[in-house]
Amino acid sequence: MGLGSYWGEVLDVLRDIIPVYDKVNSYISLGKDKAHRIRGIKGRVKSGDLVLDAGSGFGNMSKTAMDVSGGKIHITLYDPLVPMLQQTSKFFDEKPNLTSGVFEHIPFQNDEFDAVLCGYSLRDAINLRIAISEIHRVLKKGGRFVIVDLGKPDEAIIRLGVSFYLRAIVPIIALIAGGRLGLKFATLYGTYKRWPQNKKLESLLLEKFSRVEFEKDLMGGAIMVAAYK
Repeated sequence: MGLGSYWGEVLDVLRDIIPVYDKVNSYISLGKDKAHRIRGIKGRVKSGDLVLDAGSGFGNMSKTAMDVSGGKIHITLYDPLVPMLQQTSKFFDEKPNLTSGVFEHIPFQNDEFDAVLCGYSLRDAINLRIAISEIHRVLKKGGRFVIVDLGKPDEAIIRLGVSFYLRAIVPIIALIAGGRLGLKFATLYGTYKRWPQNKKLESLLLEKFSRVEFEKDLMGGAIMVAAYK
């Protein structure tokens, strides 16, 4: 479960859409991306925490965590795309630690972080089960794994509606918001097809984590999840 060989194509698209990435994401989430990040992080990142922002992009999850916690956290941004990491200095007063790599081979010690954040990124794992296992490994005992992402509703009729939105409506919105580069957001549907339904994702997390809090919005089309080691 995960993107498998499709990952390379998705990575190429992500590299291309860097100039419009944030703007288009805000539009296609119906302006709720920031609210969902706050809802996922609030109460789960604490002052003094050592935080890994995995699949960080520009560091939106970390910036939200800093605001929610009063800025008293220690951040490492981790992403496969070096060009994205190179632009993060524009968004932080103090440059965070930067490391490049994939979910399946996280280059940190066991039990190193208090929290791992994944904002609209875990869906792009090459192998989802291995990614979850690696994140579990680098978390301290009692650590929190926070996921904010698209949800895949368990109810077939709602799932059909979300699929239609991603396949037919998102490309139009992305074109309006991002111009020709926005058309590349069509790959979003390909990642969604390979993403597990909400209950399956919860069960995958429970294979490694002791407790999972699973919240939904937009009829299950958006999820905010916290898994506790």
